[in-house]
Amino acid sequence: MHIAIAGNIGSGKTTLTRLLSKHFGWTPHFEDVDTNPYLHSFYEDMQRWSFNLQVYFLNSRFRQIVEIRESGKTVVQDRTIYEDAYIFAPNLHYMNLMTTRDFENYISLFELMSSFIKPPDLLIYLRASVPTLVNQIQKRGREYEEAIRLDYLKKLNERYETWIGNYHLGKLLIFEVDDINIEENPADLAMIIEKVNAQLHGLF
Repeated sequence: MHIAIAGNIGSGKTTLTRLLSKHFGWTPHFEDVDTNPYLHSFYEDMQRWSFNLQVYFLNSRFRQIVEIRESGKTVVQDRTIYEDAYIFAPNLHYMNLMTTRDFENYISLFELMSSFIKPPDLLIYLRASVPTLVNQIQKRGREYEEAIRLDYLKKLNERYETWIGNYHLGKLLIFEVDDINIEENPADLAMIIEKVNAQLHGLF
């Protein structure tokens, strides 16, 4: 089974991936941030490195999905291949940080790859306001994220809402991050676990 967690930068995907994998005994698949060779360069010069970064993520997540399906295990994945294609790449193109030529090439690659994969059995979307995102980004203190602009996060949020509003590939759960604290409040995590159980196993 494949459970995927979607959400903007700083919404808490990695934390929830870790906590759910620990509770259910699932195999976690984290986003490749520490070994990504383009991330630092991208935040220093988005226009120069946007296409390279998005192709790297596309390749990385496609490989992850193939591994998930071949493993036969229940896996919880930090971010999906769809977010790159429907949110991050179009946003970079819109902001003139990716050329139309590169964007069309990227989308063509995504469409080919997506024809070979199955969507997650359950998608969990973490919705968060920009102030919450900023607070959580600052808290984790990744140096290369210090340059992220508020308008960039706001635009991403708008694209997330459009994508989620039209998501019909499978089961979907939405949690309001502004109202919960899964690391410090066990009741909040218990609520999420209960709803995930209900979606996967019909335990109401």
